[in-house]
Amino acid sequence: MRPLRIVKQCPIAFDCARLRPEGSAGSLGVFSGQMEIVEKQKKLSLLLVDDDAELCGMMREFFDQAGHQLDCAYNGREGLSAAQNGTYDLVILDVMLPVLDGFEVLKQLRRRKDLPVIMLTARVQQHDRIMGLNIGADDYLPKPFDPDELLARIRAVLRRTETFSRTESIVLEVGVLRVNVTNREAWFADSPLELTAMEFDLLEMLVRAAGRVVSREEITAALFEREATPYDRFLDVHISHLRKKLEGGHSLIRTVRGVGYVFTGTS
Repeated sequence: MRPLRIVKQCPIAFDCARLRPEGSAGSLGVFSGQMEIVEKQKKLSLLLVDDDAELCGMMREFFDQAGHQLDCAYNGREGLSAAQNGTYDLVILDVMLPVLDGFEVLKQLRRRKDLPVIMLTARVQQHDRIMGLNIGADDYLPKPFDPDELLARIRAVLRRTETFSRTESIVLEVGVLRVNVTNREAWFADSPLELTAMEFDLLEMLVRAAGRVVSREEITAALFEREATPYDRFLDVHISHLRKKLEGGHSLIRTVRGVGYVFTGTS
């Protein structure tokens, strides 16, 4: 396997410990802490698309008390228009909506915007949740939910998708794969990769740890900020999508059964 090469180093103000190829959990913890400080200082602009007017009222009051702005839309068409034309940090999207359901709203939104989306669903079937992930949802939360948990998930998603302004680019290279961490862009054999926010984060984490097995627990803790469960399909779905976009039939990401994944850098 070709070694990981960092083409451009980060400015001094950035936590350079995060550039360790080993992708140690310690360095990830330091970075997450720094991002938490930045996030708490920012007032978020959020859109909730849900036809439950009482829920929307309670959520608006909750987020207002937390120091954030929450707008509400009460059907799918209205929500899609607001998401496409507004300047929101994240959309909270119910699955069961009048006019257009949440899945259709997400499909149409993804054609025009890469806006972070958390889906709400009263459905308990796993295939419904997997369908949302397949379309491009960043996370989901079953109803009924705790508003504090929703806010925690919003923060987790935004930590993954936040791009900091830096004076220099950080580019990781393994073989013919190039990952620009600063601009959140990636190329395979000079062909650009169209990745979702979660797919990019997964790729970056695996590339930083190239040659080392990264456990499912480590990935879930770092990217989803919760413990992995035996029935959790989140990671499997995103890994599958990443492989299809990245490998073209090759085996750059190898599964270590019962443990996790390793980026080999070779086909």
